[in-house]
Amino acid sequence: MSILLFAVVVLLAAVFSFLNGFRDVSTAVALAVRTRALTPSIAVLMAAFFNCLGALLSSWLAIAVSRTWISLPPGDNGLSILAAGLASGSIWGVLTWWRGIPSSSTHALVGGLAGAALASVLVGNNAVAGVDRSLLFQVVLPLLISPLVAFVGAYLLVFPVTWMARYAQPNVINKNFRRSQSVAAGAVAFGHGLQDGQRISAVLLIALIAAGYYDGGMPLWVIILTAGTLTLGTLFGGWRISHTIGHRLTRVDPLRGSVAQIFSAVLLFIGAIGLYWPVSTTHTVTAAVIGAGENQDFATTNRRLVIRILGYWVATPLATATVAFILQLALSPLLKS
Repeated sequence: MSILLFAVVVLLAAVFSFLNGFRDVSTAVALAVRTRALTPSIAVLMAAFFNCLGALLSSWLAIAVSRTWISLPPGDNGLSILAAGLASGSIWGVLTWWRGIPSSSTHALVGGLAGAALASVLVGNNAVAGVDRSLLFQVVLPLLISPLVAFVGAYLLVFPVTWMARYAQPNVINKNFRRSQSVAAGAVAFGHGLQDGQRISAVLLIALIAAGYYDGGMPLWVIILTAGTLTLGTLFGGWRISHTIGHRLTRVDPLRGSVAQIFSAVLLFIGAIGLYWPVSTTHTVTAAVIGAGENQDFATTNRRLVIRILGYWVATPLATATVAFILQLALSPLLKS
């Protein structure tokens, strides 16, 4: 049973990674396409390249993440918890993409793992160590802190940038900041690869440990699978979410779009490399776009849509925990047979 469950976990991790690239990286290029800094085809190719590069380089972070994240029970029980969490996160990812709502894949995954772990304990299996810490440091605190920092930081950064450009002609400003947006979009995609690549690789490492197949180091197939599926998902492009961020959420010019993307990229780099802290690309970019868009003479933010998005952000871990809880209960009789 362990071999079969391990194969299922690897397959679900590949699906989750594909959906991650499909949904999340579109946020990196939404503004650049909206302000015509990049054409859609060039934007997708660039995002795929830098997302792949970030995922490849994140492999050295994944081992540390896997050791400090959660500790699963060995054998079928631990693998079933991973399977239920990944399946729940994937289902939620498809739903939010269909609705055009930007939401965090990491929050969906951690919520799913927590729900599956609770179900496992209720049926008499071993508890999962580190779930409470994961919920605090990977869901609750990032949900409260990263969007707030991104919103306030992007809002305030508009002031010095507009002051420095106060004597330039509008066409010159737009031309220069479209160029910087192209660079910033690549930086956000690279930051997404660093952030989410390490977590997907960490899931596969945890699966190897639970199945008893891990012998140390980072297996090459884990790196290739993670980077390949993230890149493939990016190439297909989840434009529903991109349309929400670029067109429906607020109206920004190239200057404010550049500010939002540059500040988002900085937060992603600090979270991934400096703090080893999970920072949601979706939450960061969305909040930064709203912050930069709010700092102008006329209000353009769709506040009803913002409230709806915030509702989905809060509901994400709760919904995925519920679905994973049900899936784990359904799997429990099979594990005991």
